[in-house]
Amino acid sequence: MFLLQPPSVCELTLFSTMPDEFRRPRRSDWADANRGRTATDSFLEGPVFDDAGNLYVSDIPWGRIFRIDAQGAWTLVAEYDGEPNGMKFLDANTLLITDYKNGLMQLDVASGRATPFLARRNSERFKGVNDLVFDRAGNLYFTDQGQTGLHDPTGRLYRLTRDGRLDLLLGNIPSPNGVALSADEKVLYLAVTRGNCVWRVPLLADGSVAKVSQFFTSYGPSGPDGLAVDAQGRVIVANPGLGLVWVLNARAEPVVVLRGPAGASTTNVAFGGADRCTLHVTDSTHGNILVARLDAPGLPLHRAREG
Repeated sequence: MFLLQPPSVCELTLFSTMPDEFRRPRRSDWADANRGRTATDSFLEGPVFDDAGNLYVSDIPWGRIFRIDAQGAWTLVAEYDGEPNGMKFLDANTLLITDYKNGLMQLDVASGRATPFLARRNSERFKGVNDLVFDRAGNLYFTDQGQTGLHDPTGRLYRLTRDGRLDLLLGNIPSPNGVALSADEKVLYLAVTRGNCVWRVPLLADGSVAKVSQFFTSYGPSGPDGLAVDAQGRVIVANPGLGLVWVLNARAEPVVVLRGPAGASTTNVAFGGADRCTLHVTDSTHGNILVARLDAPGLPLHRAREG
């Protein structure tokens, strides 16, 4: 990659780490399949903020959802039989969760009760849903990754409309992961982890997609994961295999690179703080939340049920 202007490099710093009382250093079914049969005490994903400034994260192998307050204190909100990954608020009190094991789940954050939202499509189970985002009309876009990759490029991108229609937008993706919308919602950015890239998916007026292109190409052992977009239109890309977070301009050029500590697995991102300029990053394999200040806020996240 040739860059006219080299990016600035900033260090991610530690905001909070999972307390020892919550760590489970033993094997799980998920870790056996996805972490090479190694003991995995946690694997954090899905960061999202509530209206009070609390950060919620999921712990995939142990089916747990945590709340982290502004001082970095952890509370276990829920534990259930699932493998939760990406999360967004359905309304102010309900999380919608892409659960690898169960499909889409909803969680009442006050009671900690998790219930099915959409388990199957036409009686067929999903491959393993991964991440999600709402548009301003309340339509939901979510990825169905499973174990797809370059050997099996059959991962899917779905849209669930507010009136309950489920549209298959793409079915040829080698490991679809994070999703984020542009400010005008005419473009969806899609992380393609095993393709080591980010796709640009135009959303057309008739509800279809066309001329999908490869927006950004990364490198290394594990490609782009979580995504976000800021108020300048820059695309924020968590890249766990490199321990980096890319901040990309409209030409997909890295203008800022956020670097995690040695060995960090930077899987997902969420903007928080009073001005929404503090990027929070899950370091999944270490149970850490890392942070960095950026010079523009993240775009507001929409919900299916506002208010």
